[in-house]
Amino acid sequence: MTATVPALTALAQGWCALSLLHGRIEAHIERALQSGHDLSVREYSLLDVLSRQHDGEGGHLQMKQVADAVVLSQSATTRLVTRLEDRGLLSRYLCPTDRRGIYTDVTEAGLNLLEEARPTNDTALRQALDEAAKNPELAPLVRAVETLRVPA
Repeated sequence: MTATVPALTALAQGWCALSLLHGRIEAHIERALQSGHDLSVREYSLLDVLSRQHDGEGGHLQMKQVADAVVLSQSATTRLVTRLEDRGLLSRYLCPTDRRGIYTDVTEAGLNLLEEARPTNDTALRQALDEAAKNPELAPLVRAVETLRVPA
């Protein structure tokens, strides 16, 4: 019989709790975005990331940067971009300074849908966090999420 190391067991339990919290939040937001706006969480995230691009230095993201931001592989991100482009929510064009590069921008329709969906996303996130906070194992993680500030 193997002995368990308490620190590793605690670490594994913490990871399981974090994974559970993420899954519950994502599922709740997914249902809200799908029913209200015909968007998946990944589609919403992609629109959100791309809407923050700008024309200044380094303002447009390469596909690898986009993939990292939405936590998908490059090939899955490309398929997602194609789906949203087919819906008229994104457009692609050649980089003016490097003809090998392709940029992706959110169309006016995509920006409008994102603005309509943002309150739904925010409300669903708040609801999911409030529900998770009732669970003693998840409550500390909820507090951590609520106090986390992303550097500017």
